[in-house]
Formats: sequence, C-alpha cells, structure tokens
Amino acid sequence: MKARLPKGMGGGPSDMNGMIKQAQKMQAKMAEKQAELEEREFSATSGGGMVEVVINGKKQLKSISLKPEVVDPDDIEMLQDLLIAAANQAMQEADAATAAEMGKVTGGMSLPGMF
Repeated sequence: MKARLPKGMGGGPSDMNGMIKQAQKMQAKMAEKQAELEEREFSATSGGGMVEVVINGKKQLKSISLKPEVVDPDDIEMLQDLLIAAANQAMQEADAATAAEMGKVTGGMSLPGMF
C-alpha cells in the first residue's frame, strides 16, 4: 500500500515552481542589496583619530587622511601600522554590514559562495 499525501502537501510540480520563483525573488533582492552595499562607504580611524581610512563596499580604498602630527620621519613604522589598522577595521566594518544586510534578505540562511 502506498501512502498518499493530501493535496497541496508534498513535493509536487506546483511546489517546485513556487520554490523556484521564491529563489529567483531572493536572488534579485540579494543582487540589489549587493549593489547598494558596493556604493556605501565605510571609514575607520586609528591612533586616536590621527589616521582615517575610507573604503567602499567593494573594499576599494577611497581616501586616507592623516593629521600632521602623526607624520614623524623618524618613526615611519608607526604610521604604517596605523594605516594598516585603520584599513583592516574599515574592511571588517564593510564585511559586517554585508553579512547583516544579506542575512536580512536570506532570513539568516547561509548560502555558501554568495557573499
């Protein structure tokens, strides 16, 4: 004897079409959100505000601002460290914003390779 599911329950063709449409809708929302995020700018500072780095959502460096007093010809290594710290912080903020926004679109579902 075969078990039968009531109409509307189970994996019939209409359910598959609905799932495909839902996936396409989610994909379109994700592409739209990704485009928005790529246009956003993220900034971070280091050295108590002595160095500021601004990147966009594509993680492209947009600007670097330095306070004059941070430029010490005898301590270039400190300036380099401050630049790296600010750039890394800005990228982490971009990653966090991307994960949060995409999480809203996907309902928290993890989609490997999507972002």
